[in-house]
Amino acid sequence: MIPITLVGAAILAEVTATLALRASDGLSRLVPSIAVAVGYLVAFVLLGQALKSLNVGPVYAIWSGLGTVGAVAGGVVLFDEPLEPATVLGAALVVVGIAVLYLGGGAAHE
Repeated sequence: MIPITLVGAAILAEVTATLALRASDGLSRLVPSIAVAVGYLVAFVLLGQALKSLNVGPVYAIWSGLGTVGAVAGGVVLFDEPLEPATVLGAALVVVGIAVLYLGGGAAHE
């Protein structure tokens, strides 16, 4: 897999784990709790593999920022969490910040 694909898969795994954490009811439900553990493990393994050839700063910004936006979107869709204008603005600012970090620092090792 190309490194940026690994980052994308790590983001999906992290968002899945985070949403499962919400569904686990404080880790008291077995299946969602297992999804939490597996999802975070997969996310960190994939991110670790991607960081063999990508710079940590921009990649971490992409992973954590898009994970945050994904968790917000998942919360709205799956758990009927409110989506306020300030939340949308905050998510947009996260995406803009990620773009600035990525463009400013590049992702690949030189």
